[in-house]
Amino acid sequence: MKSFFYTLKQSFLQFGRNLNMAVASIFAITCMLLILSLFFIIVINVNMAAEKVKGDYDSIEIFLKEGTTEESAEEIISDIETQAGVDSAHFKTKDQAMEEFRSRWGENGYLLDSLTDNPLPDSVVIVIGDLEKADAIAEKAAGYSQTEDVKYYKSTVDKLLKVTNFIQFGAIVLMVVLIIISIVVVSNTIKLTVFNRADEISIMKYIGATNWFIRGPFLVEGIIIGMISGGIALGITALVYSNLIEAVGEQVFSMLSMPMVPVSFLMYNFAWIFMALGISIGSCGSIISMKRFLRV
Repeated sequence: MKSFFYTLKQSFLQFGRNLNMAVASIFAITCMLLILSLFFIIVINVNMAAEKVKGDYDSIEIFLKEGTTEESAEEIISDIETQAGVDSAHFKTKDQAMEEFRSRWGENGYLLDSLTDNPLPDSVVIVIGDLEKADAIAEKAAGYSQTEDVKYYKSTVDKLLKVTNFIQFGAIVLMVVLIIISIVVVSNTIKLTVFNRADEISIMKYIGATNWFIRGPFLVEGIIIGMISGGIALGITALVYSNLIEAVGEQVFSMLSMPMVPVSFLMYNFAWIFMALGISIGSCGSIISMKRFLRV
């Protein structure tokens, strides 16, 4: 127990003695975590948007021309259901389409009450059973004389997936580079402490102090630096992200049918990620510094 309190006390003393370098380490790690949080937020929200579009991708919607009767729509349904890859098809009236649109807007759906006429068309919704045949189905759907337009999200999904993969790859590369830089900065901070206590460490070794007894304060100092950095980065991220949503307005995202990750969910997960990364970087910086310069 005495060894534990000694380690803790020495780590705080070392932190205070090298405050300038410690602040530099905290700044470097915090900046790294903030940049990573930006990429994480973008990746998570882009993934959610992609999943939302994927949910629409398993169906193709044929918007019918004005004046198309339900009997004509039923003829399209009967014909399209014979197409390979089609699971089912059904007729959707403009009133049903408006109700779906209203539900997407959530509590802001009352804004649609100001419309004097329903501008949405009747449509035929095709549920696809085999996505590989979706292109052929969409091409056939566009060929009907009653077809005004075809809603088909394949190209959108492909673009979203490419963007998501690019962002994820970029985030990984950037994370590796920033982590290496942060470890070097922390290592240099601990190195200064080692030099300052070189004589004390030699005496401790001479009287029989174990390697881990000597390493302890340096390791805890690195962990403290990492935890402080993680806490600062988490606070800044939570503040900026919550203000962003408040400034833009959640209703805007609802109108665009774009879900946003809730602040509470994001910050809960970021808390674990930031603490883990911060502590790992601080610990690695300490271990590398001691291994190279303590020679114990």
